[in-house]
Amino acid sequence: MQHLVNTDQAQAWNGYEGTHWARNQDRWDAVNGGFNTPLLTAAALTEADRVLDIGCGAGSTTRLAARRAVRGRALGLDLSAPMLARARRTAELEELGNVAFEQGDAQAHPFEPGTFDVMISRFGVMFFADPVAAFANIGRALRPGGRIAFVCATRAEANEWLRAVAALRDILPMGGFGAPGGPGMFSLADPDLLREVLSAAGYQDIEVAETEAYGTWGRDAADAAALLLESGPGHHLSRQVGPEERERARRRLIDTLRSHEDDDGAVRLRSAALLVTAHRPGRPAR
Repeated sequence: MQHLVNTDQAQAWNGYEGTHWARNQDRWDAVNGGFNTPLLTAAALTEADRVLDIGCGAGSTTRLAARRAVRGRALGLDLSAPMLARARRTAELEELGNVAFEQGDAQAHPFEPGTFDVMISRFGVMFFADPVAAFANIGRALRPGGRIAFVCATRAEANEWLRAVAALRDILPMGGFGAPGGPGMFSLADPDLLREVLSAAGYQDIEVAETEAYGTWGRDAADAAALLLESGPGHHLSRQVGPEERERARRRLIDTLRSHEDDDGAVRLRSAALLVTAHRPGRPAR
């Protein structure tokens, strides 16, 4: 991969993490799909828009954008080769001719200036090595007056899945999942810090609002516990202890998640996110 600066994330998403997400993409879409409508509504896509999807993963939001921009196009960019392979296969099966995927690092990718009308992202912008540089590079890819719309994680305590995992802190070596301003999924969780980052990257008309959605994590508590413990953070934590502790953690997590089972047994958990919009300065050329 050329023009790579975020080497730690590239290693993770081209290793276990990326393979896990590619293999379980339908399940992760069930977890995060509740944010699709708020995201795409905020993006206000038109039929002719040229859309850039940052951190597109296996491409579900890229494909949704392509269906709305029927006379335009959608490009998904991600670090992960396994997830992009899944994205391309699915787009081919769905016969979407106005969608494409590229492997790259948003912070340093050589976008052609001014080629996109809008950038979207569903939880794909929290892991930048240098957020200001990354958002500035994305901004150069937008036309004057172009817009961005994304969702990113906020307030760890507002996420029921994380509260469930936190119940294991006496079994697993919980080191935290990142704090605002530092690396990790909650790096942009502070709205004031997020506004500072986007302002420094050259954006204006910055709007930040909190939104919530429920996601389906498993067909029952045991299935949901398995997904959580096999995900990147869960896998990392559980591999630091022995098999007896891992089994204790699994049983504890199942017991914790039982209170979230619905009448059919499925586990649905509430997640919180920041819904963010902003514009690149300038007016589009006529």
